[in-house]
Amino acid sequence: MGVCYERKGVLCALLLVFLSLLALSIADDAPPSAQVSPSAACNDTTDPTFCRTVLPPRGSSDLYTYGRFSVARSLDSAQRFAGLVDRYLARHRRLSSAAVGALRDCQLMSELNVDFLTAAGAALRTTDTMLDPQTDDVHTLLSAILTNQQTCFDGLQTASAAWSDRDGLAVPIANGTKLYSLSLSLFTRAWVPTAKPPKHGGSKNPHHGHGGGKKPPAAANRRGLFDAADDEMARRMAIEGPEMTVAVNGVVTVDQSGAGNYTTIGDAVAAAPTNLDGSTGYHVIYVPAGVYEENVVVPKHKKYIMMVGDGIGQTVITGNRSVVDGWTTFNSATFAVVGQGFVAMNITFQNTAGPSKHQAVAFRSGADLSAFYGCSFEAYQDTLYTHSLRQFYRGCHVYGTVDYVFGNAAVVFQDCTFFSRLPMAGQCNTVTAQGRSDPNQNTGTSIQGCSLVAAPELAAATAGYRTLTYLGRPWKNYSRTVVMESYVGELVDPTGWMPWSGDFALDTLFYAEYNNSGPGADTSRRVSWPGFHVLGSGVDAGNFTVTSMVLGDNWLPQTGVPFTRGFVTST
Repeated sequence: MGVCYERKGVLCALLLVFLSLLALSIADDAPPSAQVSPSAACNDTTDPTFCRTVLPPRGSSDLYTYGRFSVARSLDSAQRFAGLVDRYLARHRRLSSAAVGALRDCQLMSELNVDFLTAAGAALRTTDTMLDPQTDDVHTLLSAILTNQQTCFDGLQTASAAWSDRDGLAVPIANGTKLYSLSLSLFTRAWVPTAKPPKHGGSKNPHHGHGGGKKPPAAANRRGLFDAADDEMARRMAIEGPEMTVAVNGVVTVDQSGAGNYTTIGDAVAAAPTNLDGSTGYHVIYVPAGVYEENVVVPKHKKYIMMVGDGIGQTVITGNRSVVDGWTTFNSATFAVVGQGFVAMNITFQNTAGPSKHQAVAFRSGADLSAFYGCSFEAYQDTLYTHSLRQFYRGCHVYGTVDYVFGNAAVVFQDCTFFSRLPMAGQCNTVTAQGRSDPNQNTGTSIQGCSLVAAPELAAATAGYRTLTYLGRPWKNYSRTVVMESYVGELVDPTGWMPWSGDFALDTLFYAEYNNSGPGADTSRRVSWPGFHVLGSGVDAGNFTVTSMVLGDNWLPQTGVPFTRGFVTST
């Protein structure tokens, strides 16, 4: 720029500021393929100062190259952190049980992060110009990596009272989080369109919006649920209408009496094929009516499993783990699924620990492309942990008290009923506690065409007992929840939403309501937070439909679960 002489100092200084701002503006407006300096590439990331310590300090390149470089650095960091966690666990004999539990959660999270970054890096190496659904796939993986890191950190924080050594992991976790956030920032700048066209069309009939995505490829061993040789099995697995035909590559039965293929659900999951890709259909596990006292985990390599029961209240999977009894929130789940493509139908999942045991999860899903139809999730605090990735729930019941739908998935609920229960004295009910921690994550909770009502015990107590119920509160800084086209019962407080603590996240969260009905739907007395919105147009609300929020047109048809692409009511 040259040197400013003293007598021209003010003018020169102003000129330098102008030129600097102009350079920044040009860099920001430049296409991703344009050559920019590392410093300019860092301008719009979540932490520009940190970004400049990561990118190569010299030369210029395009955003695609910087994005790939950052993902490669993130993968190296994830691998090193996974090794560090393994070393801590190797000396677990001198660790508390709380520390071991938190570290095992971190071990799983770090393994998944290595898998996700490997997959993301491979996808980014193939092309500069990705289109949906590939762009959404990578965006989802990079979002989930931050969620996994946060889950590890939260668990270690909870265990800290019994374990001072966790401080040795604090710096690696913090540095990893900043690096993963940088990768997500650069990815969204380079590969994600800045203005996606609104995708809010499609069927408006809530019962017949069975989307039009690609069907699974034909295979020699493919058969439909309604084409099964065993007519009785086909009858039991029939859910709704002739459109519910699903590709199946095998069916096994769990029977506690020994008359089936397996006597426990856990054994049936363990014996399921490994790493199915969905092209030959689902491996179906039929669980007849009965009460199954099991804690079940569907691990990451057990993919495209479909579990079918005999109905809500008929097939019941139950457990009672809780944080008070020494489990992490993550591992308190009665049923947990990680394997991609999991589908559950006609099953009740319970955690019977009760409200006095605080966090006690009935079901946890960290399975991408997972879907649930005609299921019930029953507990008190932290009932349904929609942990990460893309999920869809249709015609389900969810019972709980505090934060009873929580997590950081991209998730849509349609035609579901949320039953707020009677909490402990002094507690409020909060339906959601969404955990989005980074502004570039494509996550959030969409409640569409649902009902939010009091459970029978709460309804019976209202005559002499006042329990405040709220639509949600912000678990993390960028918490995002939308309630739209739903019936909101009178139990919901007129303010609608509850703060987490003081003014935490009130200006960074995104909470919205659109076209709701019922005595609790009046928005005239809602909170006045900067992050709360009453959506006034279908275009805005359309971003939270199945088509936009989870790209459901691309994967839900093969699950057999009915869904509505766009709005469920006429607009």
